Amino acid sequence: MSLIPSFFGGRRSNVFDPFSLDVWDPFDGLFNSALSSLPSSARETSQFANMRIDWKETPEAHVFKADLPGLKKEEVTVEVEEGRILQISGERSKEQEEKTDTWHRVERSSGKVLRRLRLPENAKMEQVKASMENGVLTVTVPKKEEKRPEVKAIEIAG
Repeated sequence: MSLIPSFFGGRRSNVFDPFSLDVWDPFDGLFNSALSSLPSSARETSQFANMRIDWKETPEAHVFKADLPGLKKEEVTVEVEEGRILQISGERSKEQEEKTDTWHRVERSSGKVLRRLRLPENAKMEQVKASMENGVLTVTVPKKEEKRPEVKAIEIAG
């Protein structure tokens, strides 16, 4: 029995279920038909593969921050490839299911994640550094010093 009336079709509300009071999303289910043709493993991966990355440029370096919640640094790989490509990858394993367990909701994603970014020409590829803290990966790519054109003062005759 629903304690709060449902105004949006099949959406049930129950004060004892904290997820039932989620904000209603008018686009909920709009794209499910496109995902339904994919195998379940691809759908799981697609949920986790949406890695969010912030990229800021300071006078000294390019700094990338990627959210990788639930991953340990041993599960994350940062690589630099030819052509100034920075590749960040990782994998979250699916939780082991016991035959006696009853799952009520599975929202956390598992699978592989991969992002490839082309770095600017002023990146020092041989000095890339990475660190990870609280599920946030920080990759720092130092910048080459810009060669400023030599300015030569010309004496004006006359």
